[in-house]
Amino acid sequence: MSEISNQSVLSPVQDKSYLIDFFEPRAKEKLDQYIQSTTQYIKGFLSRKSVHSGKSPEYLRLLHQESMQLGYRSRSLTQALAELKELFLDNTVAYHHPSYLSHLNCPVVLPAVIGDIIASSVNTAIETWDQSTSGTLMEQEMIDWITSRIGLSDDADGVFTTGGSQSNLMALLLARDHYAFENYQLNIKESGINANAQNFKIFCSEKSHFSIQKSAALIGLGYESVVTVATDEHMCMDIKVLKSMLDQSIQAGDIPIAVVATLGTTDYGSFDPLNSIAELANEYGLWLHVDGAYGGCFALTETHKRYFKGIEHINSMTIDFHKSFFQPVCSSVLLINDKEHFRYISHHADYLNPLENKNEDMPDLIEKSIQTTRRFDALKLWMTLRVIGEEKMISYLEDIYDLTLETYEKAKNDQELEFIHEPTLTTLVFRYLTPNVSDETIHERVNKYIKNVLYESGQVSIASTRHEGRFYLKFTLLDPNLSSNHLLSVLDIIKEKGQEYQLKN
Repeated sequence: MSEISNQSVLSPVQDKSYLIDFFEPRAKEKLDQYIQSTTQYIKGFLSRKSVHSGKSPEYLRLLHQESMQLGYRSRSLTQALAELKELFLDNTVAYHHPSYLSHLNCPVVLPAVIGDIIASSVNTAIETWDQSTSGTLMEQEMIDWITSRIGLSDDADGVFTTGGSQSNLMALLLARDHYAFENYQLNIKESGINANAQNFKIFCSEKSHFSIQKSAALIGLGYESVVTVATDEHMCMDIKVLKSMLDQSIQAGDIPIAVVATLGTTDYGSFDPLNSIAELANEYGLWLHVDGAYGGCFALTETHKRYFKGIEHINSMTIDFHKSFFQPVCSSVLLINDKEHFRYISHHADYLNPLENKNEDMPDLIEKSIQTTRRFDALKLWMTLRVIGEEKMISYLEDIYDLTLETYEKAKNDQELEFIHEPTLTTLVFRYLTPNVSDETIHERVNKYIKNVLYESGQVSIASTRHEGRFYLKFTLLDPNLSSNHLLSVLDIIKEKGQEYQLKN
């Protein structure tokens, strides 16, 4: 049998010029043209003056319908980009805009964008060593970096996920299976859930993320397995109430298996008392999961280290780098303090990661994930730390916290604004108070008007939530480039719209 040379493999047997559409050696010039053309449109997007276009849903649907009528026949990149600009770039929400103050969508740093482009171009599938080789080592490097920096054990490990919801799901799955195995010698992975699991209970703050309930349902325990614990005046889990509810649950014949501490609640940025919760988790034999999707990166800062006391006692933790470490979606991790617990989700497929091929020098990351095909999302973070550096990235976190505090201090005594609490992270929850009005129905109507009219204009986007049944507005601050003067000017606009409503009504 003749030997096949590298040259013959790389050279096509026949000239198929249409294959230049692919990411392959002959397409280098075309790739360069594509990137240059696309960059011009991205620059145009960055130059946009509004958060979004303010166009109505009806207008956008009509625009989309007109675009669909063109069909999917071949056209030039220039034509496609022009269509994309009109359909998407001119209308979509710009998270980098200084008046985008709504959700946990951070502006992204440039090295992360470059990392994302490279990851997408090379298209590495990170699940097994033979598909990713050094990419495996780079993801593991990022996991080792964050576990050591936040203070987990030498046996800690982790894996990149699609986001906080997936990380929380995996953590509660591990908690369920670990409790069943340790207490009933039940291998749920092999045998499924038995009758005991019907009484499993998971405890979390009433301010915790909805993914805790959703995860409980997805792992077969149901919404009712989640017990929500009241919070104190700072919107943190009340530790005395937690202990009381644990005792009541046991007396009722339930089986507490896990407690979730939230470090950075979505609405308030509040931190549950981790060290006290860890002591109770140890006393009652519970799996302790930390949902740090929002606040987890602040473990790296001097300003927030105190909230992470007791972190060494946790079992698992969620961190979203795409929330508060300026990474493009997706960039999230699930961390566990004992790598052996990943055995509850590991599986060996003969065609992919056969057990006989297991080699610590060439690890298969699929053994730590519920995903099979998985993007090389760790590359963005790796590029960020290499180019910008850890110290400067941490300073950005401290900058946005300082910005939040400064804005609060300057605005808290404004008689037309009511703030719920002094911020502990980077959210401000407040509402406009119509002078000489005590009717809560009117306050809600006015604040809904403010939020909606600002969003519809495309000039300002703010979020909202409810506190004790009342409607409030919310700033989520994730951009270190902002100034408190700009935020105060937005508050002035909010007051103007509140006064405008009064005049109209």
